Amino acid sequence: MDRVSEEQKQADNRARATTDELRAFIQEDWAPRRPTVTERAPSAEYAAARRAVLSAAFPRQRLVVPAGGLKVRSNDTDYVFRPHTAFAYLTGLGADREPDAVLVLEPLDDGGHEAVLWFRPLADRDSDEFFADARYGEFWVGARPTIDDVELELGLTARHVDGLVDAVAKDAGEVTVRVVRDADLELTARLDAARVENGATEESLAESDDALAHFVSHARMCKDEFEVEQMREAVAATHAGFEAMIAAMPEAVEGGRGERWLEGTFGLSARHRGNGVGYDSICAAGDHANTLHWIKNTGDVHEGELVLIDAGVEVDSLYTADITRTLPVDGTFTDAQREVYDAVYAAQQAGIEAVKPGNRFSDVHAAAIRVIAEHLHAWGLLPEGVSVEDTLDKEHGQYHRRWMVHGTSHHLGLDVHDCALATREEYMDAELRPGMVLTVEPGLYFKADDLKAPERFRGIGVRIEDDVLVTEDGCENLSAAMPRSADEVEAWVARVQQR
Repeated sequence: MDRVSEEQKQADNRARATTDELRAFIQEDWAPRRPTVTERAPSAEYAAARRAVLSAAFPRQRLVVPAGGLKVRSNDTDYVFRPHTAFAYLTGLGADREPDAVLVLEPLDDGGHEAVLWFRPLADRDSDEFFADARYGEFWVGARPTIDDVELELGLTARHVDGLVDAVAKDAGEVTVRVVRDADLELTARLDAARVENGATEESLAESDDALAHFVSHARMCKDEFEVEQMREAVAATHAGFEAMIAAMPEAVEGGRGERWLEGTFGLSARHRGNGVGYDSICAAGDHANTLHWIKNTGDVHEGELVLIDAGVEVDSLYTADITRTLPVDGTFTDAQREVYDAVYAAQQAGIEAVKPGNRFSDVHAAAIRVIAEHLHAWGLLPEGVSVEDTLDKEHGQYHRRWMVHGTSHHLGLDVHDCALATREEYMDAELRPGMVLTVEPGLYFKADDLKAPERFRGIGVRIEDDVLVTEDGCENLSAAMPRSADEVEAWVARVQQR
């Protein structure tokens, strides 16, 4: 496959394949390759256990989980590859591995499944791909693993991807085949055609496939030991990134366009300590903090303002942190900023205390939002005659949502909003169980032009967010080392900037 867009193909101005003499010359005199894999990956046994759960849920069915393919960013350049989450979860592969690969759980006659990874292995040095393929060739993008490498690393069967479609489509009218459809739409279309040609009915495909994607998404709610450790590493790397931004705050103020300076500082740290950022960072100074998804990061940073930073490092295994701190740019909260900050802090404390086995996921939001409503009532911001209970009424109240419109929590893991295909019953109404990782992130947002807000609060936006692990008897704040209270934050800023 050429590494070009359709427009570039039309232009036809790329370098041409070269002479037979040069091909022969390039193929000569290469030292033997050294093994790139020498032992099983730490993630392999955990991925095998996850596949066993999936196997038990879909007996005698062929399960197909693509990694996805490379995507053109512009002209003849691709985006950095990230495998589909379901593929990463079930193989243990992270970072940029392996474009075009497909995990197939092949049903066995005596029960269970054989895990087969169909992928594009390293080409021989006497192939044109080696030096002439700018998208996959070793000359251009480096060496890929061999079939032996993958089998040793992951503890499963590996085969060349060229045989995939025939293997998946065979006896498709007799064996139920399920595909994670959104992982690779082009491949899904090819597999659909092949499945129908081999006896499957077109009407059955999507409904059958949706059950597989849902199961894998819901299965990620409770993290295993490996996953929890990866979350700890992601949080630690994020902590370091926040401290880099605090240290860079004076430069952000002085240089102009300071939100971008902070974003870039965090991105540098994230790329150095992990795979990169887990999502687009929010670095929102002043009134920008009141735009909930402010990812433009084009503004200046001024002394006397707050800057709301929502950022997380994605480690090489693709697990990401998701942490927010609201920092005084010059190191000290004003009275009005502290008043809002303390209200959000109190709400977050209530939310964290609600994270424990037996409580429902929705109880976390209920605990935090009650504190938000109490503060808004005490400040006189709710309509006349409206009590805290009145505004918390989901049928006829909700006035408080003018100043906190979002929820307080979401699941966290391989995706920043993990387990997104779970049903409401499985997510919002579900009991919290040990191994779940949640965010707790209340906020208050007073837009500069909000005439219902007290003048002293206008332009102030505050959110505090931590990543919390449900334990057997309560919870553990994985990001507890990052200061949260107003006094602690001021001391943190002073300490980091004095280094």
